[in-house]
Amino acid sequence: MRRSSNRPTDAELEILRVLWDRGPSTVREIHGILNQTKPAGYTTVLKLTQIMVEKALVRRNEVEFQRAHVYQASVPKEETQRQLVGDLVGRAFDGSASELVMRALSNKRTTPQELEDIRKLLDDYERGTK
Repeated sequence: MRRSSNRPTDAELEILRVLWDRGPSTVREIHGILNQTKPAGYTTVLKLTQIMVEKALVRRNEVEFQRAHVYQASVPKEETQRQLVGDLVGRAFDGSASELVMRALSNKRTTPQELEDIRKLLDDYERGTK
């Protein structure tokens, strides 16, 4: 398990979402996508990706013929989500996953499809398949 110092910040999570959705990307590509929803400076995105390399959140590959660095997420989305949820359950809900689920369900309207997915997940969990 990664150390908590490797936990991504909110800004780093935005970059990770781009990389998880799009796959390996240059800073210019990441910047272009982030800029569609809210202004982000190119140098800020560049600096964040450099920090993320140091934190082992992303890997950097240099494309020789383009002289560009291509970044990709080091850890799958699901693993990062699992780490963040585990940290949240421990810190905010005294280790109680049921309290987290109850709070999440009471916080916003849950669609019938989401409820069906939750039921299936619980059924799988009880059967030991998850």
